[in-house]
Order: sequence, then C-alpha cells, then structure tokens
Amino acid sequence: MTKKYFGTDGIRGRVGDAPITADFLLKLGWATGRVFAEEGHGFVLVGKDTRISGYMFESALEAGLTAAGVDTRLLGPMPTPGIAYLTRTLRASAGIVISASHNPYYDNGVKFFSVQGTKLPDEIEKKIEHYIDSSMTTVESSKLGKAKRLVDAAGRYIEFCKASVPSGLDFKGLRIVIDCAHGATYHIAPHVFSEVGAEVVTIGAEPDGLNINDECGSTRPEKLAETVLEYRADLGIAFDGDGDRVIMVDHKGEIVDGDELIYIIAKSRLKSGQLSGPVVGTLMTNLGMEHGLKKLGIDLMRAKVGDRYVMEMLTINNGILGGENSGHIICLDRTTTGDGIIAALQVMAEMQSSGKNLYELKSGMQKYPQVLVNVKTSKKVDPDKDESIQKAVKSIEKKLGDTGRVLLRASGTEPLIRVMVEGQSEGLVKEYANYLAGDVKKAIGA
Repeated sequence: MTKKYFGTDGIRGRVGDAPITADFLLKLGWATGRVFAEEGHGFVLVGKDTRISGYMFESALEAGLTAAGVDTRLLGPMPTPGIAYLTRTLRASAGIVISASHNPYYDNGVKFFSVQGTKLPDEIEKKIEHYIDSSMTTVESSKLGKAKRLVDAAGRYIEFCKASVPSGLDFKGLRIVIDCAHGATYHIAPHVFSEVGAEVVTIGAEPDGLNINDECGSTRPEKLAETVLEYRADLGIAFDGDGDRVIMVDHKGEIVDGDELIYIIAKSRLKSGQLSGPVVGTLMTNLGMEHGLKKLGIDLMRAKVGDRYVMEMLTINNGILGGENSGHIICLDRTTTGDGIIAALQVMAEMQSSGKNLYELKSGMQKYPQVLVNVKTSKKVDPDKDESIQKAVKSIEKKLGDTGRVLLRASGTEPLIRVMVEGQSEGLVKEYANYLAGDVKKAIGA
C-alpha cells in the first residue's frame, strides 16, 4: 500500500522543508482530527521531545485538531514510549509524537500511536493522507475541540516504568550514570532510576532546544563511557532524544549495544521461564548474537531494518522480545513499543538477581566484526537480481561458511548499495568487503 507522506515510522525531515512545515502540520492535525472524529468522539494526546521547533508544531497540530472538532491533551516533553503508554491507559483516540528521535535539532517529525499503544494501521494512515490532500474546513463553533495540558503525565509514566521490575528487587548499592541526550527523558529517567534505589549521576539533562543528541546520548556514548570511569560507576545508560533507544556502558567503560542488551534480556527471560516465541532482530543484527542465542536454544528471526517490521514479526510469531543493534528494544511482556528506560531496567534487574556485573552478562555472546562499504550508483540497481553481483556474493559466502555472512541492500533514501560482510576474522572481513564492493562497482559500471 503506497503512501505519499508516511514512511516506516511516521513523517520526518528538516524543519522548514516540506513536509516539515507549520502549514503542513496544521493540515496534518486537521486530517488526523477528521479521521478520528469519524471513529467517535474522543481526545488525542500530543507530546514532544525537547527540540526548539516542537513549540511551533505543537501549536499547529493543536489548531488543526481543534478545527476538526477534536479535543487535545497536551503532554509537553515526554518520551515516545511514555506517549504510547498514556495513549493506551487514558483510552485516547490516538497519540501524536513530535520528534525526530536521534536526529539533530534542525530535523523534526511526527509519529502516531493507536488506542492500543501501537503504530497506526496502514489503512488509518491512508485515510489521514486522503484528508491532507483535501480542502481544510472548520466545524461549527459550538463543536470546536478544546485543548488542555495533562499535568501529571510524567508521574504516571515514571510509576509505570518502575512497575516493570519486581517491587522487591533492591537496586541499592548500584551507582549508575544516565545520559539523557538533552532530550525527552531529562525529567523522567533520573527519577525512575533513583526511585528504584540506585545512586544516579546525570549528564545530558539540560535541554535548550538546540543541544538534543549533540555529542551525547545513544548515538555518541563516548562521553558516557568517560563519566562512568570518572565516577567509578557500575554502569552507564544512554538514551536518544525521544527515549525509545538505549545503549549501555559497563564498569570498564566498554559500550554495550542493542544486540548485546537483547541477548542479556533473552537469557534472563529464558532462565525465569518467561520467554515465548523467537527473538526477533533485523538484517543488521550481529551474527554473534544469533550464535549466542542458538547456544541457549533460542531461535532468532530477522526482519527488515525498522522497528515496525520487528514488531510485525513478533506479533505473527507470538514473540515477546526483539529489536535492533541501535538500541531500539521491544519488551512486549512489559509494554507495547520500544522503550529505552524499560529495557535498561530489565538489564539492571538481571544484574541484581544474578549477582553479575554488565561486563560478565554480555560475555555470553561474542560480537563478530562487521564491515560496511557504501557503493555509490547513478542508477537504480537491485543487487538481488544482478547475476554477476550474486556470483560474487556466493563466492564470498562459500569462503565464510557458517562463520560469517554477507548482506547487500539498496538504500531506500540514497543512491547507494550497502555492502556488509561479517565474520570471525576482522582482517578477512575487511578484505572480503572491499573485494565484493569492487565487484559491485564493476557490475553497475561505477
């Protein structure tokens, strides 16, 4: 089902460039209001991260929803998974998130949650797009929507996060460093982790509208690693700008990525008898995680890159755990979407119950070296259908055997073919990746 505006995770782009403009967001709010007004009277939640353009887009969405006759509850800065939770528990018609996640401040976007706290179905997105391309009207004045702020939103979500781990579990004695990326978790995460008993050192919690994700957070965890070593902390936790991703750092200052965190949670759930279905990763999930899970008797399934596809595969296969190496981790036995705070709490719970530190917990899986080479192309090429490319791929796969893998995929946003080779030997992986990239260039005449 082809969509004009919606991508795999809402609508995103540079502020001021279509469609991320005030007039488009006004129309989007109105179109969303029209669709949900048809479903019956209700209200829509609107939350945002801390980037400066959020004020403008919040006002535009509010005006559009009001014109369509739909009530609005404004949450202010709130992590994306917090908006999903509140949409579900408050029985809102929908939740709207104004955020560009891990992108810099000059980008922004909009994504939606259904009343179940999950992504909107394709058919609803198509209906919204239909109204976006229609003439905007305003309901009769007595039927205009009303807007008000929900003052206890943060407190509700904090309690929900704390309830995702057993109340009897004692986190006293754990010293942790939290990097909030100057984003939406800045007023949430420090409370959650201190209220479960940990000693908390906070960085990246002074948003000014321009510093979100700037040299900090889950995409740049180097400062977190330095701070963990400086304070001799037990671990560090880095979120992205909207709080749906998490990367951790162990007491030695080593970065622990999403694949390793998923492995730790999977092993914990298996031990407690709570794991069901396969673990779902993506095409980019490290082969070392697949082998580590296999040793535990846990199947790994690979979805296309993107949390929407991970969620679809989990649902179809009755799984409860999945995610991406970027730190977007979905624990469906605790919540309905990727949640950085809740994922971090599950790892900390396993640390306390097992008596092992994060370095020891991650050692059960061995990450394989992964080399990615981008090959520029002036024309659209499907590497799966090019015989010479496939011949080169099979040659490398034969050499790697079951100790490595090859992945070629055309970028959906740039004129590139991404060549990825993964294996046990870093030297061989680099050699094979460059060799294969050369074959791809020859095949496409680059």
